[in-house]
Amino acid sequence: MRLFEWIFVLVTIVAALGLPFYPKRKKLATGMLSALIIAFLLHAVIDSLRVMLLPSYIVAVILFILFIFRLMRSSRRGAGLTSTPYKKRSRVQTWLRGLLIFILAAFSGVGSGLLTRYFPAFTMPEPTGQFAMGTFSQRLVDESREETLSPEIGDKRELMINVWYPVDPQAAKGIKPESYPAELGEAISLVFGIPPKVFSYLNTIPTHVVKGAAMSKANSTYPVVLFSPGVRSARFQSMTAVEELVSHGYIVVGMDHPYTSAQVTFPDGHAVSYEAGPKFATSQELYQYNVEGVGIRAADARFVLDTLEQWNVNDPNHVLEGKLDLNHTGIMGHSYGGATAAEALAQDERLHAGLSLEGGFWGTVSKTALKQPFMYIMSGETAKSFDPKASAKDKVFYPEFEPDLKHVMTSSLNDTYFLTVDGFFHQSFTDIALISPRLFAKHMPAEHNIDITRSYALAFFDRYLKGEAQPLLQGSSAKFPEASYDQEYTKIRNK
Repeated sequence: MRLFEWIFVLVTIVAALGLPFYPKRKKLATGMLSALIIAFLLHAVIDSLRVMLLPSYIVAVILFILFIFRLMRSSRRGAGLTSTPYKKRSRVQTWLRGLLIFILAAFSGVGSGLLTRYFPAFTMPEPTGQFAMGTFSQRLVDESREETLSPEIGDKRELMINVWYPVDPQAAKGIKPESYPAELGEAISLVFGIPPKVFSYLNTIPTHVVKGAAMSKANSTYPVVLFSPGVRSARFQSMTAVEELVSHGYIVVGMDHPYTSAQVTFPDGHAVSYEAGPKFATSQELYQYNVEGVGIRAADARFVLDTLEQWNVNDPNHVLEGKLDLNHTGIMGHSYGGATAAEALAQDERLHAGLSLEGGFWGTVSKTALKQPFMYIMSGETAKSFDPKASAKDKVFYPEFEPDLKHVMTSSLNDTYFLTVDGFFHQSFTDIALISPRLFAKHMPAEHNIDITRSYALAFFDRYLKGEAQPLLQGSSAKFPEASYDQEYTKIRNK
């Protein structure tokens, strides 16, 4: 809990425990009412309200009503609270009163305490690079493609992107950092079925990113990495990995893909929500549907690359002109975004390296040989599905996955890496471990969970976009004993 959350909860507990004393002490009742109101206002203004403290809010409202009722009754009688004659209570009444007080105090303290422990107001891990981070968002419209899922005939394909870029630390000082956007709560709700209100506090969590800062002049140009989120997710889902890359001198472009991403909100206020696909009778039909869906996303990536080429000459935001090293461009993604990264890599040689965080292989990539370096990272939970004796397969594991994976990793013309992380499940590649360590990081500290993904992503792109040797890519690491390379699929072909 944050400081003023603790203060508010403690004041609520003390106010509940003091209920037996208020009928005889008007000043105590008035003082406790004032303390309760002040504690609540400080918490609401400084921390902001959040669902996890609902038990304390309920108890505070009950106490407030009791306080007001007693003070009003005292005023009507024209005397202090002590004027009410003492009435002897039976043991049963005394016991019930004590039980009520205990329930109120426990409900406030234990209820809010448990909820905030499961959904803490966390702090973003510090990036390890030298740069601060700037950002801007932009709506893009591809006039060459019609939006096939729009209810309006003739609508063009439109995207929302965020560009994150390196900034001199001095230039970022004094600028309030951006917070997690509200879209992330909607995405988590879609993925896990948890009411989005539970995550309304996320937009009070500061990132390390600022708006309005100029790009650093430390380097003449910076390599570029595109990022594609998972289905039902958002371009902000892996901010820790984004921040790590940018802090080490990358320009990262996060793409939202309308209808397969979570709710995508555009600058004019209109929003496009995720649309679930139809049910299919066979895995072959679902497979073909995913080929088409990932194909649309890969076309989005190509369109973003086209746009970046234009912006490198004439950027309407006056940030990127001449700063994009498009001769060193990579792409990464998670889940459906990982499938997007692999397919875009197969289709567009302007991409020089690709990283898939447990994505599928739908489309061209499963039929051709990749020419660029490619890394695949799988969770230990999904890896269990490879066992023919496994009684149940992970929901992200589909019948065609294993032969497609084998084709991609063995037919590649360039370096390939296949890494498995024990203790990870499918969503461990996002920031979900920070959002609820007790639910989503049961096998390791949340910070360590985050460090695995961002460290291997940085090592891969440093090796293939900057040409720097990386020990993490050369074998097992004492820092990350959970991570192991598969020897069949990990091949260095261009030494």
